[in-house]
Amino acid sequence: MGGRETGGQSRANGAVIRPFGAVARVVPPTVVRSPTEPWSSRPPADGRVALVSGGNSGLGLQVVRLLAEQGMRVVLASRSVDRGRAALEWLGVHADRVAVRQLDITDPASVARLASWLDRRLGRCDVLVNNAAIPFDAASADLGVVQRILDTNLLGTWRLIQAIVPLMRTGGYGRIVNVSNSLGGVAATRPGLPAYRISKSGVYSLTRMLADELLGDGILVNACSPEPAYPVPGDSPQPAELSSWADTPVWLATLPDDGPTGGFYRGRNEIVW
Repeated sequence: MGGRETGGQSRANGAVIRPFGAVARVVPPTVVRSPTEPWSSRPPADGRVALVSGGNSGLGLQVVRLLAEQGMRVVLASRSVDRGRAALEWLGVHADRVAVRQLDITDPASVARLASWLDRRLGRCDVLVNNAAIPFDAASADLGVVQRILDTNLLGTWRLIQAIVPLMRTGGYGRIVNVSNSLGGVAATRPGLPAYRISKSGVYSLTRMLADELLGDGILVNACSPEPAYPVPGDSPQPAELSSWADTPVWLATLPDDGPTGGFYRGRNEIVW
């Protein structure tokens, strides 16, 4: 699904955004480097850089750990920098491979700042794991709640992809993993949670569209539902469970060049949407 350049362009926090199909081409604004930022040099040509949104806890933190264990430099993106830094203590010996950056995927300026930092400091982003999301809503469809969940789970995911894909195109390599949920599938029979389910259904549709559009750029785009079964709202999975769930997004984040794209997976198996 190839896109075409259009004549219009807009600006967000100094960044020029030129529409291009489902993915906008973004020229980040100039930023001043801080001496407190990690990593004094850019990674080597074969050193992959991964960005994990919502990486400060739960599944996202497990994905950060596993990618760091594989030798990647990982950017742990969190709405709260303090919570992100606290998560570094849990990572132990792998913390020196992880940088914490603030990110609110509902805020275009926040997304633009992170994309600019990646470009200026590291010059690349090879892997994007879209894990940040708002969890379950009530059974009734409060449209205010629906709008907030859609802006985070669907539009926020799309917004971050638009900002990061130009870096992947430059490197001729990319792996995008959208953490979705089988509750959004047409085969799901569980009632309730309308906003959450619609948002996750949209994430998979976005995944398929982007997979087609980016195929010629060496970028593979897949979605996954890491939980083994429909989760119960309010449940708190144990670390061992989260580590097991993280296997699928990490597998998709490290696919070979001839790996699948546009699929929906759980337990490394493609499932019916």
